[in-house]
Parts: sequence; structure tokens; C-alpha cells
Amino acid sequence: MDETDARDGDSVTAELDRLDEACRAAPQEIEPQIALWSAVASLEEWVFVNRGSAEQPRPYALAAEAGHLVCVYSTPERARAGALANGLVPEDEAVPMFSMPLPAALEWVLGLEAAGVSGVTVDYPQLGAWTPLPNLARFRQP
Repeated sequence: MDETDARDGDSVTAELDRLDEACRAAPQEIEPQIALWSAVASLEEWVFVNRGSAEQPRPYALAAEAGHLVCVYSTPERARAGALANGLVPEDEAVPMFSMPLPAALEWVLGLEAAGVSGVTVDYPQLGAWTPLPNLARFRQP
């Protein structure tokens, strides 16, 4: 990653952080949530921490009251930080991850419903906003 890519990643995460703060400031308001998930669905790619193998990747997911939530990350840096914060790998080890471009990533995640996935969370635990799969489906690109 060159310096320009790092700056672009910083601006992406800064915008997601801003949108997440707006959601937390007005938890009953739908507009901030729509803005956040529109931004998440507009990323170039989604990054996942891989809990499977290279041949059969399986995204890291949380077991929550709402069901299994796939952890989607906006950048490899956020994926690494999330993996470390959740104790998935020791600090000195590489974090297995994979990425998918959008809109294919969104379609792939929606297809995980049959495997018991009920929603997604973004940049967990840095942000941790989540949405059910039916809501995520509304952000499909035409």
C-alpha cells in the first residue's frame, strides 16, 4: 500500500467513524443509520477475517442475541485490529483475511443466510454498528 492508499483508507475510516457517531448520537433516528450503511455498501471492497482455510474461506462472525453477525471491515488495518482485539490471533502473528469487491461482497454475505447468518457488523469492535440481512439487502446496487 502506498502513501496515497493509506490516506484514502484514513478518509474512508474517518467518514465511517463520523457516521457511526451520528448513529450513536441519535439511536432512534433512521436517517443516520441509512447514511452509515449506504457508505458501507459503497466501499470498494469488504475485508473479512478468515476463520476457514485459503481454499474455503469463512468470515469471522459473532454469536449475538440477533443471531450470527458477519464482521465486515472497511480496511485491512481495521480487520487486523478487530482480530487482535477479539483474541483471534497473537499480536506477533499475521491475521488471515480475504477481501471481496462490492457489490459481489454484499451478495455473497446475503447468501450466508442459509448458513445461519442473520446480519452484519462493521469494523467490530472499533464501531460495531450492525444491521439485519433484510436491511442490508436494501443497499443492493441496481
